[in-house]
Amino acid sequence: METQYLKQFMSLVIGLSLFQVANAQLPEPGFEIDKKTAIVITDPQVDFLSTKGVAWGAVGESVVANNTIANIETLFKLGKQYNIQIFVSPHYYYPHDHTWKFEGVLEVLMHNIKMFDRSDQLSSKGFVNSGADWMPQYKKYIEKPGVTVSGPHKVYGPESNDLALQLRKQGFDKIILGGMSGNLCAESHMRELIENGFEVAVVGDATASAILPGLDGNLAAQTNFKLIASKVYTTKELVAELAK
Repeated sequence: METQYLKQFMSLVIGLSLFQVANAQLPEPGFEIDKKTAIVITDPQVDFLSTKGVAWGAVGESVVANNTIANIETLFKLGKQYNIQIFVSPHYYYPHDHTWKFEGVLEVLMHNIKMFDRSDQLSSKGFVNSGADWMPQYKKYIEKPGVTVSGPHKVYGPESNDLALQLRKQGFDKIILGGMSGNLCAESHMRELIENGFEVAVVGDATASAILPGLDGNLAAQTNFKLIASKVYTTKELVAELAK
């Protein structure tokens, strides 16, 4: 009988604890934008963001709903206006990447649909206006001195490129993050940069994610941004913050 009462008591305690957690306000660490803050944009490329891109059928709904194309451009404009260094982490695949012996689900898909394909890592032949190219409206911000384009990441995070090195070497340890796609490359960059000691804020509507039957990548991304980053801005909130 005592054991039964103890089990009932413990169930009540656990239930109350879960109720308190579920109804508690999440802490707000905050994020101070200073001279050691950079803007990082992942995959601002045609295959993700153009209606002609190979991934549009999966990500288009989220891109339109979040106003992602315009919001990413706003990040580029803010970098220029407030002299915040811009870093771009692109996604490219070269012929040798198609010889991989094993891949995850979306790696297989990306290779099958030739997403981000380039013909040669030492040549830009065929790059312009391809799916791997920058969105046309972003070129005037990216193709100029002072913008750092890292080596290409190969799966989702920056572990396979030199983004973290470039940030550290240039003296930045705080990141405002946006770009494609939210629950894959952007989220993976957020996680890896935080694990490596960077302070990260995410601009949630400057991202977008695949929405497929039974799978809502945008919801997953926005949830994890909120639970992991120091701050999640909307683009309008970031504009207002910088204007103070």
